[in-house]
Amino acid sequence: MSAVSTTSLTGSFTREAFAAHLERVKHLPAWWLDRKRAAYERFATAPMPRRTNEGWRFSNLSTLTLDGFNATPAAVRFDQMAHRELGVTGAGHLVFANNRLVTAQALDASTAGSGIIFDTLQHALLQHADLVKAHLLAQPSKLGSDKFAALHEAFLEDGAFIHVPKGVTATLPVGVFHYACGDGTAVFPHTLVIAEENAKITVADFFRSEKAGEAHFACGGNDLYVGHGAQVTYLAMQDWSRATLSFQFNATVARRDAKVLSLNLHAGARQARHESFSQLAAPGAHSEMLALTVAHGTQEFDQRTLQIHQAPNTSSNLLYKNALMDQAKTIFSGLIVVDPDAQKTDAYQSNRNLMLSDEAEANSLPGLEIQANDVRCTHGATSARIDREQEFYLESRGIRAAQAQELLVFGFFEEVLGKIEHEQLHDTLTNIIREKFKT
Repeated sequence: MSAVSTTSLTGSFTREAFAAHLERVKHLPAWWLDRKRAAYERFATAPMPRRTNEGWRFSNLSTLTLDGFNATPAAVRFDQMAHRELGVTGAGHLVFANNRLVTAQALDASTAGSGIIFDTLQHALLQHADLVKAHLLAQPSKLGSDKFAALHEAFLEDGAFIHVPKGVTATLPVGVFHYACGDGTAVFPHTLVIAEENAKITVADFFRSEKAGEAHFACGGNDLYVGHGAQVTYLAMQDWSRATLSFQFNATVARRDAKVLSLNLHAGARQARHESFSQLAAPGAHSEMLALTVAHGTQEFDQRTLQIHQAPNTSSNLLYKNALMDQAKTIFSGLIVVDPDAQKTDAYQSNRNLMLSDEAEANSLPGLEIQANDVRCTHGATSARIDREQEFYLESRGIRAAQAQELLVFGFFEEVLGKIEHEQLHDTLTNIIREKFKT
């Protein structure tokens, strides 16, 4: 049997493209460049996913191609971008387009005076190297997309760095916006959040295409490190163009008595894979993992999760809700792992699917691996049609069928939306969902 060519394994992300990328970031520390070179070798030699791999069960691999993308897109200017309405205000924001910072709003005076660092990853690599080295991509990929996680590390050019010192509370959220501009553009967004002991912050991450009709390749990630007694709320709003191939890797580490709430909204892309890992590393740590998906047309959303309990008296709660229209497809595969020392673990996992079409497809694969004997762990999955009696009730009061369906979907989602305390962020999430019913 003939060997698979290197080009077929790398697609547009050739060694020549990687050399061009390294030239753009050659001013960064040598240890980081060495990590990137090693990551590229892992990417270039790893096989493409196969259906025989359990981590890709039910996924559509026929459309999973790395060809036809611009691995090192040209820089753009914010004042030339077609879409510049950010839609949220807060303590400050960073806006990236095609992997580069294009504009920023500095932290407000009260927040800046608290010692919070809100900067680019490139600046942090040069000025806060020890923090970045300890936490950036510190958790290896565990959910099947090792090849694409390596590609992300290899081509990661810039992103957001947020460090909250011990005992500091950010009263307003900070926003990070990642744009892809130009047909065929490849982007590699990343956000690194480090909350030290008893710190508190809310971070909103937005992922957008400048123009709706453009095709992109998006391969992003985020790292959340939540120190002893710290509280982090992280919201990710994925609204890429409907022609985008998207990967997103989320890694959370929660220390003693830390509390993390992460909510991922999935609205855009033609095919999107989201892998979320939460490590409860010390007693009292708690992680709440939430997701909402609005799928229509032939969109596919592939969701893989891992809750790892490594210490006693930890807790996690996962709730993923999907609303499926037309011929859309979702895949949920979640695993709760409880280590032998993690007694008194309390872990919950639920995937609920609302089917709005007879042609839509929802696949659910929840699982448990428990090695301790004094725990409470439950998991489950449901798929159900819209309640026709509720729909009829709304229509009998003059509400059109499409509006009735939208209202019922929002009722289905409210259990998750209601957990967002910041009013403007709640409204932003709601507006993104509502737009899906207009297309």
